[in-house]
Formats: sequence, C-alpha cells, structure tokens
Amino acid sequence: MTFDLRELYQQVILDHNKKPRNQHPLDTSFKAEGHNPLCGDRVTIYIHVEDDRIADVSFEGEGCAISTASASLMTQALKGKTIEEADKLIREFQEMVTGAPDAPDRMEHLGKLAVFQGVCEFPMRVKCATLAWHTFRAALDDTEDAVTTE
Repeated sequence: MTFDLRELYQQVILDHNKKPRNQHPLDTSFKAEGHNPLCGDRVTIYIHVEDDRIADVSFEGEGCAISTASASLMTQALKGKTIEEADKLIREFQEMVTGAPDAPDRMEHLGKLAVFQGVCEFPMRVKCATLAWHTFRAALDDTEDAVTTE
C-alpha cells in the first residue's frame, strides 16, 4: 500500500469517527450490546429485518476512532443486504483485518471497508475494528448475553 493510500484510508476513518453514520437507536427486536474491556469500547447494534433483508441497521456507543468508524462503515455496508450476503461480508471483513491474503479483487469487493486493511498490522486494534461486527452477528442470532472481545 502506498503512503498516499494509507493517508486516504486514515482520512476516511477519521471522517467516520467525527461524523458517524447511522448512530442512533432503532425501535427493533434485534439488538445486542458489545464491549471491549481492554480499551473500554462499547457498542449497541440495532437491526431491522424485513423478508430476510436488512432494512435498517444502526448503532450507539463510545469507543476509539477505529471502533466508531468500523461501526459507522459497517452500517452503511450491511444496510439492504440479505442475511446471507451480510454473513459473507462479515467473514470477508474478519479475514481482512486478521491478516488473510488481501487479493485485489477482494479489496475491490469490500469497497470502503478496505480502509481497515492495515489493522492486521496492529493485533490489539483488530478487536476495536471487529467489535461492531461481532455484535451485529449476535443481534441477528438474538443473543441475550453481551458480546465481549475477551
């Protein structure tokens, strides 16, 4: 990755941290809470599903720039997807941030989510980037226990 690309990625993360998209509660039956005890990140994910499609998704919470930006970008990426498409995207995102080979076609497929590619170089930050994603999956599974990164 070139320096200019890293700088662009950093700008996208900072923008989504300062102005998170879809940061509000939803009146819905799918909801889960997540917590990263190492750094204090907390997130609540709300999902509205209609006909096996994610009609709306939002979040509330507090966390570092990576955690907040990840939740914000996640809501944009998953809105409108089927449950199956969401599961696939969750797997691909997890593979990317944990250091799986980043083939150019995968990066293209992930769109703006590719800004988190460099997170794999910082193992402690992987938990920040994936907290919202784990919590989203728990909400869909209707899990009552809070999600934790530990």
